[in-house]
Parts: sequence; structure tokens; C-alpha cells
Amino acid sequence: MSSEGFLKEIQTIGKKLLLKLQKLPKAEPVEIVCFCVVLLFIATVLVLMIIACSCCCCSCCGCDGRPNHRRRKAQVLPRTS
Repeated sequence: MSSEGFLKEIQTIGKKLLLKLQKLPKAEPVEIVCFCVVLLFIATVLVLMIIACSCCCCSCCGCDGRPNHRRRKAQVLPRTS
């Protein structure tokens, strides 16, 4: 997807979201609850992605950006008997 197509897609999604937010005070309670559930789902996914990325980054690198060599994997040798 080209950058122009991506920007147009983001712009149309933003317009739809803005229109939905403008109509929200006049909406039925069921529609308000559904919209809140969708927003909660999106926020949860974003928070979990941030946590996963931070845990992954912290496990391979220290806070100073250097690799952490203390967590090396032990090599398993074949059994001789």
C-alpha cells in the first residue's frame, strides 16, 4: 500500500470516528455501550502491545542499551551412558 493510500485510509477512519463521536450524545444506550466496548478493546490491545514490546526489549538489552549477556542459554550435551 502506498503512503498516499495509507494516509487517505487513516483520514477516512478519522472522519468516521469523528462523525460517530458527534452522534454519540443522541444515540441509544445500547449503541453507546457498544462503542465504549470497542474503544476499551482497542485500548487494551494497545496497552498489551506496549507491555509486550517493553518486556521483550528489557529481556534482551539492559536499560543502557547494551546486550545482557548474563542470561545465556545452557547447552545440552548428549547422554554418554
